This record gives sequence, C-alpha cells and structure tokens, in this order.
Amino acid sequence: MADYPRIDVTVDVVALAAVDDAPHVLVVRRGNPPFEGRWALPGGYLEVDEDFAPGAVRELEEETGIALRAEQLRQIGAYGAPDRDPRGRTISVAHVFRLDEPTEPRGGSDADDARWLPVDEVLDDLAFDHAVIVQDALALLADT
Repeated sequence: MADYPRIDVTVDVVALAAVDDAPHVLVVRRGNPPFEGRWALPGGYLEVDEDFAPGAVRELEEETGIALRAEQLRQIGAYGAPDRDPRGRTISVAHVFRLDEPTEPRGGSDADDARWLPVDEVLDDLAFDHAVIVQDALALLADT
C-alpha cells in the first residue's frame, strides 16, 4: 500500500443574525496557535466517526455554548487551498445558519471569547480563509 500525506478535515460554522438591521456574524477569539488572539469562525477537527453537520453542531456548542440540530445547518461548501492552515493540509466543510436574533454566546473549549460582531467590521480581521467563507455564506443566502 502506498504512503499518502496526511490531510485533516475540519468543519466551520457561519452563524448570522441581524442586530439593529445590520448583519452580524458569530466569531470566537482563538485561544491557541495558529492565529492565537484573532477572531475566527467556530469550528474544528471532525471526529473519525461523525458526519459534517453533526461535527459542526458539536464544535459550535463546544466553542460558543449555542446548541443546534444538524438539520438547521446548510452546507456552504468545501475549502481546501493547500496553504489555508499553517498547521498542515486541511480541508474544511463550512456550514451556515441564520437566527432571527442573536443568542448570547460564551467562549469555551479552545475559544477565549465568543461574540456577535458586525460582518463589515470583522471581515478584514478573520483568521484562516474565514472571510471568504463568510462572503460565500452571505452570497448563498442572498440567492435563496
């Protein structure tokens, strides 16, 4: 059997809500490298025995305290640029959901903080390729 390089799979969640008629996105402040201290989407590594949406639900609850059901998420797509994660080759499957109004989050797991921030103010400060994922989520929802 041939040896293949390791490729990790992660899940990310774009949670959106309107605050004073402005779109806000739920972000977490990373507590660990890479991008320690920077805002990022809630997410993390997929467990060996879980599907994408349940993994995204688990990561969202671990990092923000917000609980959903897998069927509430809509898959945006897969993100696999070879250099998207400095830790190594990582493919992320991103999901989106929208709330009528934001639910109060709490930072947990490897997230130092969790909060709702205006989309237009946070896009330039997001870790990884999360700004692209947020923009794709907004475009997907605008088409529906």
